[in-house]
Amino acid sequence: MNLVRGFATTFKHVLEGPVTIQYPEQERPLRERYKGRHALKRYDNGLEKCIGCALCAAACPADAIWVEAAENTDEERYSPGERYAKTYEINMLRCIFCGYCEDACPTEAIVLEHEYRLSFNDRRDAIYVKEMLLDPLPPGVEGTPRRTEPGQFTRSIPQMEDPK
Repeated sequence: MNLVRGFATTFKHVLEGPVTIQYPEQERPLRERYKGRHALKRYDNGLEKCIGCALCAAACPADAIWVEAAENTDEERYSPGERYAKTYEINMLRCIFCGYCEDACPTEAIVLEHEYRLSFNDRRDAIYVKEMLLDPLPPGVEGTPRRTEPGQFTRSIPQMEDPK
């Protein structure tokens, strides 16, 4: 009896289509919430969104992110704020793709995109530096660093009202 039931199960699944796909010829669509390779975003004017605050590095449970900040000047401006990320590195061998860095960023500079093709031949290749992570410039936009007029990107901090 068990033998007949086993053959019936086998024949039932023989008539069904395959479950697997033929990757790389066929690719399965990614889910909307998939977290893949990191990207550093830019503003529409070409300036970098990253202000070098290192909140992403503090939020990373795997300690995979290293950020070193430097001051912006009018001669060399990278971001609209006072500081920018002089060094930004992510060790992809340590990253667990949790998305905490994305959540911690106040300027939405770091985003986990949908790129999943990550392979390395060497451990050094697994460390993504700022130049590898930055989004390309929009066409016809000046890159960074750039010279700016004094005071062009300084923001006035709104004063809190007196609760009297």
